[in-house]
Amino acid sequence: MQALCKVEPAVGGIAIREVEQRSPGAGEIGIRVAAAGICGTDMQIWRWAPRMARRMQLPRVLGHEVSGEIESLGSGVTHLKIGDRVTLESHIYCGQCNTCRRGRAHLCENTRYPGIDIDGGFAPHVVVPSSIAWVNPPELPHEIAAMLEPFGIAVHASLAGSGVSGQSVLVNGCGPIGLMNVAAARALGARTVIAADPNPLRRTTALSMGADHVLDPGNEDTATRARALTGGLGVDVGIEYSGTEAGFRSVFDSLCKGADFRLVGAPPEAIPVDFTWWLLKCPTMINIHGRRIWDTWTVSTALVLEGKVDLRPIASHTLPLRDAAHGFDLILRGEALKPILVPG
Repeated sequence: MQALCKVEPAVGGIAIREVEQRSPGAGEIGIRVAAAGICGTDMQIWRWAPRMARRMQLPRVLGHEVSGEIESLGSGVTHLKIGDRVTLESHIYCGQCNTCRRGRAHLCENTRYPGIDIDGGFAPHVVVPSSIAWVNPPELPHEIAAMLEPFGIAVHASLAGSGVSGQSVLVNGCGPIGLMNVAAARALGARTVIAADPNPLRRTTALSMGADHVLDPGNEDTATRARALTGGLGVDVGIEYSGTEAGFRSVFDSLCKGADFRLVGAPPEAIPVDFTWWLLKCPTMINIHGRRIWDTWTVSTALVLEGKVDLRPIASHTLPLRDAAHGFDLILRGEALKPILVPG
């Protein structure tokens, strides 16, 4: 079968290749892929970020935001059936380590990922552990279901710490998950939602997803504007997605005293921090990693099914798998939010 693979340990280095379609082994399922989203992690792999280089064995079929239909079952799989429509949790957790046993499988010490450690879903068929399949209702379109995995990050970020209900929230960095966080914060009861991003397409989409105010960090000071929009107090919750030092600092400067600082976007390099500065403002620092398994999935799916969140504006392009490289180009040019790839 034809699949999109990372084939070279360099910037770019992706290509359609013929790969073998394998049958599921014990505890695994075979899925006929219906839709798969290009994610920020896929873009890191495209750029050949060092942490990816350390663990990937090439060639590797990419893709972990996957929705499809179960077409085969490996031995021992009894909780799923052929024909189930499923989305994949991208964290392949061991279930045995200390964090898994304490109910925090999203922080599994032995986490592996489709598209990195095993072949992923940028292909007509994929085989994965049955433990990471989330069964969707039949009425949920695959193109929407494929976005439940990243949407879960946004929901997790909204529910963490003091939550968002009744609070002012700044979402800094409006890539697909940041935009989803705008919608999640609005749906979960935020009083005011402020979105900041230099890309005009993202700012316009943020408004359609429920932002009350959008800021352009390239032309205005995010912290000054955020304080002005909150009566001079600063925001109750700052959620940082940009992964930049400037974004990190602007979110901190935007906070009121005792606020939540929720870090999602990982800075590529160490950021010097003056902890006296932090002690004076006294924020609660919360690191967001993935989604809680399966708590967040339950909330996320309900928000979509009940019409409280519409993810359709995020799916900016639908492309056949053979044109996947074009989807990467669109993202690199800032002209796409989330291209959805479909086999065929």
